[in-house]
Amino acid sequence: MGATLANLLQQLEPGLELVVLERLPALAAESSAAMNNAGTGHAANCELNYTPQAADGSVPTAKALAINASFERSLELWSSLVERQVLADPQAFIRPVPHLSFVWGEDSVAFLQRRHQALAATPQFAAMVWSTDPAQLREWMPLVMQGRPLDQPLAATRVARGTDVNFGALSQQLLAGVEVRRGHEVVALQRQGPDWIVQVRTADGGLQRFQAPFVFLGAGGGSLPLLQRSGIPEGRIYGAFPVSGQWLVCRNPAVIAAHNAKVYGKAAVGAPPMSVPHLDTRWIDGQRALLFGPYAGFSTRFLKQGSLWDLPNSVRPSNLLPTLQVGLENFELVRYLVGQVVQSAAQRLESLRAFLPEAAAADWELAVAGQRVQIIKQVNGRGRLQMGTEVVCSADGSLAALLGASPGASTAAQTMLELLQQCWPERMAGGAWQQRLRQLIPSWGQDLGGDAELLSRVRERNNRVLGLDPLSR
Repeated sequence: MGATLANLLQQLEPGLELVVLERLPALAAESSAAMNNAGTGHAANCELNYTPQAADGSVPTAKALAINASFERSLELWSSLVERQVLADPQAFIRPVPHLSFVWGEDSVAFLQRRHQALAATPQFAAMVWSTDPAQLREWMPLVMQGRPLDQPLAATRVARGTDVNFGALSQQLLAGVEVRRGHEVVALQRQGPDWIVQVRTADGGLQRFQAPFVFLGAGGGSLPLLQRSGIPEGRIYGAFPVSGQWLVCRNPAVIAAHNAKVYGKAAVGAPPMSVPHLDTRWIDGQRALLFGPYAGFSTRFLKQGSLWDLPNSVRPSNLLPTLQVGLENFELVRYLVGQVVQSAAQRLESLRAFLPEAAAADWELAVAGQRVQIIKQVNGRGRLQMGTEVVCSADGSLAALLGASPGASTAAQTMLELLQQCWPERMAGGAWQQRLRQLIPSWGQDLGGDAELLSRVRERNNRVLGLDPLSR
């Protein structure tokens, strides 16, 4: 998100003085690093948690449609930056990989069919294919079907135009032309007149001060503590619930080569959205990989390379009661996380075999994934666990922070454009910024979901520039 904002500002206001402060010695080594996230270009093609079944059995699609349009905006921005040679070879950060939802059992199959019917009726998901035919399913995902009993209902949907995105590689390219200070950790934020004073501890233990009229806090799980240090009243209603993760990583080249898809299933009862099980073809540092998970856990750290004191230090009088309320009202989630923490290797393998019936333990090893910090937000006096991404802005637009998790980076272009509208409303309303925006994102200001012809043109261009045409595979 921060890399996207920095690059957008460079494109909209050439010559603007920008400085990125990075606490680690490497860029995008936390949440954006390839092994720390799912690598899915989240377009709601396969993620069933974006279309939860309503109490009456219907499947609401508004969230899925919004996420799909947001990801298309990200693709549109990346296409323009590739054409401008701001981004290098797109294969370095994005690859075409089909997206599938796969379920079993009568109730789950019925839900998936209703989901398909609701989504496929829209232009955005018209290409989604549904099947219960074992032969078709074997063609789509041979390893998933190999050795699978056919004594229960099975179903899948498939979108050929899916993607795997290396957000770490993308972030590094987006920041290639921006001044970046590595090993700089923000320790204090203070308002001084119209500006912010940002105090930083450097890698050698020294202190530096930066003065700026605008500050963006895009530190992943580390954003909430920085937001709290800013003292803006808009940040007082937020708390945090950290969730850690692990992957099973395949080490058998033959197994890796035999699977080409991101296959998402249904989350366990009480599981957070980031724990929806999925079997993913990945491209990491130019090499094809296969990961399964994530297995959730609990840590009081807000960052993978954070402190065990992150959670206790984030508790304030303003968010203590909402945090306690969320803990008490989400017993199933707490029980699920405890179960994940104490899970044995045999139990993890059993979960994998629900997707790959013939998986061999020797082919897989455990790896630590990234930290995700879900938002706890005070709404009508009560704490509510928010599943998603949220931007918090000061009333005067001088400071903004990004909180939350999935769909996160996939919606970066749309989310940061909305932030610009909040923080720079006059510049975004017309003039040079509007002209440059339309050059960067030709569909800007138009409804991709409501105009099938426009959507087709945008996708044809993105396919061509980024190499995503499913027919060319």
